[in-house]
Amino acid sequence: MDVIKDAYSTILEAIGEDLTRDGLVDTPSRAAKAMSYLTQGYNQTLEEVLNGAVFESDSDEMVIVRDIEMYSLCEHHLLPFIGKCHVAYLPRGKVIGLSKVARIVDMYARRLQIQESLTQQIANAVLEVTDGIGVGVIVESQHMCMMMRGVQKQNSSMTTSAMLGRFRSDINTRNEFLSLIRS
Repeated sequence: MDVIKDAYSTILEAIGEDLTRDGLVDTPSRAAKAMSYLTQGYNQTLEEVLNGAVFESDSDEMVIVRDIEMYSLCEHHLLPFIGKCHVAYLPRGKVIGLSKVARIVDMYARRLQIQESLTQQIANAVLEVTDGIGVGVIVESQHMCMMMRGVQKQNSSMTTSAMLGRFRSDINTRNEFLSLIRS
């Protein structure tokens, strides 16, 4: 943590700030703690996140968790992108605890990312732990790197999808997922 704190001190001094100023005295330490929290996904594994919450089930109908809030940091500018994630899977003998879907999203979101990779990582992880017939993931978010700098487009958003197994091969399965997340 001290390395991160020292790096923030260096950055603040480099932009011309006075680290003895009242508002900045503890900022390097606070920023280091915030960055550690925002990137805690590097210190998590899928096994730890699941914590044994994989259960046998006869269900073979689509399971959907939608509107999962997510926050990540763009690996290009270290600025946030904020949005929601929709995850669906077709079980094949086992399901995962409901909160674990959101925890999988958080684990990957709390790493430096691009949205395209994040979407794929979530889909691959859900497929791996469920051994399902298919997985669909859609991420919709707004990127501060596009809103606060560069082209400064305040109302732009990005949507990415990853469709695996039946969600990729069967248009009816894909359409059912898409219609259910829009309802």
